[in-house]
Amino acid sequence: MFVGHYSVSLAARRSTVDLPLWVWFIAVQWLDLGFTTFVLFGVEKVRIVPGFTESNPLDLYYMPYTHGLVGATVASAIFALLVAAVFPAARSAGGVGLLWLASFSHWLLDLVVHTPDLPIVAGPTKVGLGLWNHVGISLALELLLLALAAWFYARGADRTQRMRLWILMGVMLVLQVYSTFGPTPASAPQFAITALTAYGLLIAGAYWVERHTPPGA
Repeated sequence: MFVGHYSVSLAARRSTVDLPLWVWFIAVQWLDLGFTTFVLFGVEKVRIVPGFTESNPLDLYYMPYTHGLVGATVASAIFALLVAAVFPAARSAGGVGLLWLASFSHWLLDLVVHTPDLPIVAGPTKVGLGLWNHVGISLALELLLLALAAWFYARGADRTQRMRLWILMGVMLVLQVYSTFGPTPASAPQFAITALTAYGLLIAGAYWVERHTPPGA
């Protein structure tokens, strides 16, 4: 899953934990930010296999630290504590808990779409329901989750934020279509760099959505 993860961030922004949208954007992709960084350093691994699933060519055969059930639980807790150390609004049991849940939601949503490549710890037992093997269903699910969450977020936004949000949603749609139907990455490092660039662009976009615009600007 790619843009569907951001549905959680848009919903979480309307919670009582008052953190900027860009923080929630990092939260829901924290595990993939770690994974793609680890791929660049050879810590976790992916093979590019054209046709591996209908939705993408990624054979995600070794990622115990970021996408194992135990690893994702610990990584999400680390993220929640880091944010709480920086943002007073998150310094409560509820704040830390919601940040952990937003980060861990990545694993839960991945469970739906991944082939059985999500380890429990680091052994041979892996899980995944395999919706990526049905591109029409998986793509529709991603976009539906994103659209519903964007509508929910927009209800509490001002006019400028709503305009910027829908521009960002358009960018996300393009990125998702490119990710699904675009050219196959030439290598694992190229995939990782492309993914990190996209995550950074979307974090910047989330910051832009809520950036204050002086009256008359």
